[in-house]
Amino acid sequence: MRYFNTEGICKPDEHYMVHLDDRLRRIKRLFVDRRKYFVINRGRQFGKTTTLKALAEYLKDDYIVLSMDFQRIGTEEFADAETFAYAFAKEFLDAFPVGGTNDLLKLLEEFADNEINRSLRELFVRLSKICAEADKPIVLMIDEVDSASNNQVFIDFLAQLRVYYLNRESRPIFHSVILAGVYDIKNLKLKIRPDEQHQYNSPWNIAADFDIDMSFSAKQIAFMLEMYEADHHTGMDTLAISEEIYQYTSGYPYLVSAICKIMDEKLPDKDIFAESRNIWTKEGVEEAVKILLRSKNTLFDSMVKHIREYADLKEMLYAILFQGERVAYNQYNHTIALACMFGYVVDDGVNVQVANRIFETCLYNLFLSEEELQSVMSKKAKQNIDQFVSAGRLNMERVLEKFVEYFSDIYGENDEKFMEAYGRKFFLLYLKPIINGTGNYYIEAQTRDAKRTDIVVDYSGEQFVIELKIWRGNEYNERGERQLAEYLDYFHQEKGYMISFNFNKKKAVGVKELQIGGKTIFEAVV
Repeated sequence: MRYFNTEGICKPDEHYMVHLDDRLRRIKRLFVDRRKYFVINRGRQFGKTTTLKALAEYLKDDYIVLSMDFQRIGTEEFADAETFAYAFAKEFLDAFPVGGTNDLLKLLEEFADNEINRSLRELFVRLSKICAEADKPIVLMIDEVDSASNNQVFIDFLAQLRVYYLNRESRPIFHSVILAGVYDIKNLKLKIRPDEQHQYNSPWNIAADFDIDMSFSAKQIAFMLEMYEADHHTGMDTLAISEEIYQYTSGYPYLVSAICKIMDEKLPDKDIFAESRNIWTKEGVEEAVKILLRSKNTLFDSMVKHIREYADLKEMLYAILFQGERVAYNQYNHTIALACMFGYVVDDGVNVQVANRIFETCLYNLFLSEEELQSVMSKKAKQNIDQFVSAGRLNMERVLEKFVEYFSDIYGENDEKFMEAYGRKFFLLYLKPIINGTGNYYIEAQTRDAKRTDIVVDYSGEQFVIELKIWRGNEYNERGERQLAEYLDYFHQEKGYMISFNFNKKKAVGVKELQIGGKTIFEAVV
């Protein structure tokens, strides 16, 4: 029986996975057939290795495909050119498929056995002869090129590839070369020579831009769920569930598989999801997301590590999330390029935004947890937390009433600049312990800016839409109330909530109920 896989390579006969044929067809037509050298550069657990393995199988009728993995070459084997050349030759021989052209490999076997002349130059002379005489064009794939980072010998290896690429009409070499890893080659160079004059001096400037989308679409997720449904007959609406999963993940491969794996393997242990028809629902997806966000996994570990390593990255993400900062996308900005390379942000056509809801909530939780112990608002929320939940239902009106009371007591005398910078953070610090363990929350990215933020809370099957905004006068405030009423239609809600940070000295602090556009809105003014 197939299962959802989050560890290592996905295989069609063992795992539920999306259909890759269209992606493989495009890579072959646009890159391999056109003799391109390129890098599949994506964030961790984005399906790079699975794609390489599937591509090797897809190409084998037309090409000799050599699949190598630099994780198999130890750190000590990057010590110098001679040691690396020997290790590369041995891996190359091991990767070469059994067939009629194996007599050619004697050239490389002799090289490996000869301890006198194991230079990179001599290695490439012999590789060139093998490529010239092989009965099919040779495609070289190298996975985990990150393993070569901080090694000058690998940069020298790339330089040799570049020289042969530019002269391949007279000196035959690989038909196509595919490197895969998180770091692109320019960043490998940057890690070796961090001074400014070498920052973009990479020998891999021959590489074609690999712009094929490797995230999953909602349609692709539905295809995977249809395979699961054919085996398990849960009665799920595959299109609706795939769209719900996509809304949380934006198609990030690991996150998609992780949610499905939790729904398949962990939710049946919960009484409320004892029947499979209850699992594959909107509520099931929400529960799986909650479990995922509380789990410790290598993807989240990498994110936390990078946040702590790169202060500028943390500062940029913090400003986007808590202060509504609009960061214009620029491919030459090192911090933006780094965040895109790791897969934490994407270019929305104008600005930078966090790549998906799960990453966003993970980052919010991380930043908030760093301040929670010192937060007076968090302490206030925890003092009598039972007042906010009755019979398992969250009383959002009570949540807003007490927020106004606590906020006014603690921060009421602060100025407008202070509120704009910290208002939404204080509300999240207050809200998080109230819903923690039972509810989820996320921020609607399209409404988040310096003036407005929409928070969506899911709690025990109920959904609450809360708008946070800065008060800019009565006309602006009334327009915001109408916008919230219209926005509620999107969520099929009859009731909404609003928090206005108001700096008018004559403001009426408190919570009031409004009827706007046929909707009920509870507005809290602080």
